[in-house]
Amino acid sequence: MRDSAETIPALFARQAAAFGLKPLFWVKRGGAYQSISWEQARDEVAAFSAFLLDRQINPCDRILILSENRPEWGMVDLAIQSVGGWTVPIYPTLTAEGVLAICRDCQPAIAVVSNAEQVDKLLQVSAQLPSLHSIVAMDETARRDPKLLRWSDALARGRQVSSKLQDVIEQRRRNLRPDETATLIYTSGTTGDPKGVMLSPRNFLSNAAACLEVIPLTDRDAHLSFLPLSHVFERMAGWYLMMMAGASVAYAENMDTIPANMLEVHPTVMLGVPRFFEKLYARIQEGLRQASPSKQRIASWAVGVGKATAVRLAASQPLSLMLRLKRWLAHRLVLSKFQARLGGRLRFFVSGSAPLAKEIGEFFFSVGVTILEGYGLTETSPVIAVNRLPVPRFGSVGPLLPGVEVRIADDGEILTRGPHVMRGYYNKPKETAEVLVDGWLHTGDIGHLDAQGNLHITDRKKDLIKTAGGKFVAPQKLENLFVTDPYISQVFVYGDREPYCVALIVPNADQLRRYAQEQEIAGSSLKDLVRDERVQRFYWNRIQERQAGLPSFEQVKKIALLDQEFTQAAGELTPTFKTKRKQIAERYGPILRSLYAAPKT
Repeated sequence: MRDSAETIPALFARQAAAFGLKPLFWVKRGGAYQSISWEQARDEVAAFSAFLLDRQINPCDRILILSENRPEWGMVDLAIQSVGGWTVPIYPTLTAEGVLAICRDCQPAIAVVSNAEQVDKLLQVSAQLPSLHSIVAMDETARRDPKLLRWSDALARGRQVSSKLQDVIEQRRRNLRPDETATLIYTSGTTGDPKGVMLSPRNFLSNAAACLEVIPLTDRDAHLSFLPLSHVFERMAGWYLMMMAGASVAYAENMDTIPANMLEVHPTVMLGVPRFFEKLYARIQEGLRQASPSKQRIASWAVGVGKATAVRLAASQPLSLMLRLKRWLAHRLVLSKFQARLGGRLRFFVSGSAPLAKEIGEFFFSVGVTILEGYGLTETSPVIAVNRLPVPRFGSVGPLLPGVEVRIADDGEILTRGPHVMRGYYNKPKETAEVLVDGWLHTGDIGHLDAQGNLHITDRKKDLIKTAGGKFVAPQKLENLFVTDPYISQVFVYGDREPYCVALIVPNADQLRRYAQEQEIAGSSLKDLVRDERVQRFYWNRIQERQAGLPSFEQVKKIALLDQEFTQAAGELTPTFKTKRKQIAERYGPILRSLYAAPKT
């Protein structure tokens, strides 16, 4: 199965026949979650496939999906592939200019968009896109344009013409090949212009099948999806992997409603990124601090029992009778209540896209919630390595997936080879040749394999800081060290070709205000507080405590406190919350330069 010759539409057809009326999707509409069965989804996929053929879509034509996560996203994706087209997903957070840049590269024939906001965005630039002849809007919109039609009308037209196009549809499906391009996924671009990564059904399905060999998923599982389907992580693990397992997929309304949606959906598995777990960790810590002294003592004891249990499990040592009793009592008094807030059925999280702080992974495991950290790239469909149940190797991204080869280059760069590796970058043979050499993909990440076969990631090769003294520093290592502090929300470490490293610190606003109140520090705004010398000294002392065990050249020597978070809207974060280092360094250039203007602390 891992390296099968199946296509994604063929996999879906097989699973839809097997599961029929069982729920495939759950979506909240009219104030409650409603299900869409495999059979219903199959019918809409068939109707939209016929519509695409009616619109003269040919094999290899590019079709945009500009939408938030929802059932129609997956159905459109399947319909596009069923007729031999290429799905081109675009983040709905992109500006009209960002959408135009991608469209100019891929020249789409049709765009399928979610709502009026996305319609307006596309109509702003459609005059500059002669290839774009149709825009299908999933939601109702008041806009009128010759290119624009409603989702319901597209489905109705597809059903109307499907019988006369049946032979063409069948021929297109027979002509599908697992090694041909099925999608262009444009990299989120932490540096430089986005590139269209060409991925095939074999890329995706070999990766999904390998994941199923090591991660136990079945048709009894339910996934709550909130990471963007435009990103390869959610696309493979939150859609194709769930399809292969026969699991159902529920969609969160938005980022703010995830806690409430978890209580409604009762997921068994969820995908997340480190920023999600950092915020969840901070909320838990804050809740513990606000609890009464007696509850704090009980919670602290329960977490301690969890940590003691985790240590023995990680060492493959049996639990003593006393520890088993304590574990049972800790679960009954504290940990079960925490797990209930996650829906009560969660078996594990999977974390990807960026490094997860070791402390956070260990904490969640100690309270009975496992986070399986993995690693991969858009160019690798995406998973290269992932931790396993029952006990992850914290601080690593786990063993390699079956069928995935990795070797470490002389300079520490991770190279990988196998059926998961992309076909190349669209219309960019030079860039493709630079990263694909003799079948080995150069990932751009620095890492190593330990004696147990677990992969450890140091940092992005291009992000490594080389100080003026010639020492190399991994900024993500420091940022993950600092961000677990309850008074810190975000961190950016800087220092390439400088005499030492410095850091921009975004305080946790609630925690800072509470500290200021306790210390009787005047200041009504965050801007006032971060300028106060006592606050600056307080944060510097916390940074010093965190980095005390590091070699001097790795330590941050000066910090600056910021009064606002890094955001996607400001162009400082990718849609999966990875730091855009170049943009932050440019925006805060004057502050960073000022940190080198005076003697170091």
